Amino acid sequence: MDNTVKRLAVLGSTGSIGQQTLEVVRALPHRFHIVGLAAGKNIGLLTQQINEFKPRFVYCQDSEARARLANAEYELLSLEDIARHPQVDTVVIATSGKSGLSPTLAAVKAGKNVALANKESLVMAGELITNAAKLSGAQILPIDSEHSAIWQCLNGETQPATQLILTASGGPFRHYSPAQLKEVTAKQALKHPTWQMGRKVTVDSATLMNKGLEVIEAHWLFDMPFAHIKILIHPQSIIHSMVEFIDGSIKAQLSYPDMRFPIQYALSYPERLSNPQLPRLDWNRINNLTFEQPDFDAFPCLKLAIEAGEKGGTHPAVLCAADEVAVELFLSQRIKFIDISNLIEQTLEQHQVIPHPSLEEIMAADAWARQKVMQLISGDNL
Repeated sequence: MDNTVKRLAVLGSTGSIGQQTLEVVRALPHRFHIVGLAAGKNIGLLTQQINEFKPRFVYCQDSEARARLANAEYELLSLEDIARHPQVDTVVIATSGKSGLSPTLAAVKAGKNVALANKESLVMAGELITNAAKLSGAQILPIDSEHSAIWQCLNGETQPATQLILTASGGPFRHYSPAQLKEVTAKQALKHPTWQMGRKVTVDSATLMNKGLEVIEAHWLFDMPFAHIKILIHPQSIIHSMVEFIDGSIKAQLSYPDMRFPIQYALSYPERLSNPQLPRLDWNRINNLTFEQPDFDAFPCLKLAIEAGEKGGTHPAVLCAADEVAVELFLSQRIKFIDISNLIEQTLEQHQVIPHPSLEEIMAADAWARQKVMQLISGDNL
């Protein structure tokens, strides 16, 4: 195969980021070749993707679907085996939740380029993953628009940044009163004003939990102390993040709010490729770019996440697990929107932190947190 063609494995190919990754591949077939696809339970879409891209390796979480997928034209492998396979150049981690952690670690230990969209991997095990990357020489290429923006702003600089400024749309409820927040429904929370994302990430955006998780990610990706990572609400989502340097200069990365931009940059790095399918900013239609400070009182998930990141150890793993369960409870209408933060806070308060945890200790903390949230629910202690 041509050396200019990168061989990709897309883990989470049927999700929002996975599908948009495949859109980029469709637009640039002379530069990217799919050798691995992995999905959860959406067997119908996965089958379509297999028929189109003809990967060498396939994984499906659903055991019955795996049996139906057995085919001589490709090999059924685990997520980890696909992630570390010698025929894979770049692994796109587009799975949601803790399912991305193990394959991310496998890819990093194998020295792969890891295009990372899964927040939980770095949040739960940032120390383990970044240490493994240093040992293997693996590159972690961020797909989140905010981290991609920071990465692009840092590119070419010879001196470290003094401050990272993560921008946030603020979600659909940024001006809601406490009374209004109590009445928020799942349907309302799933209507993001700017981005097209999966259900879990969309709710995390509405609570601003996603921004807190991104602060923890930025800490590990760019080796930046938490005190030097700021958040700024920017409803237009045109500036994706900014970096301040020692002389007071600030660099920003701007583009139309479309996840295919950071996806393509991660895949094509260190090149930039022309893709006529990506939308361009129309400056005739942009009247203003506005900014405001985040309201930590109205959106306590943001504060909880940053505090968990600062405390470190197993706290971030507990944060992620409690949030995942609480969001699912909210989407199934078993708790209210404001109860998400209450459950997470109570779970964190009852956790006995383990500093510098092993992978086993991280997974044990995750399991404990999930069980604790359900105990709190059964006791209606919100």
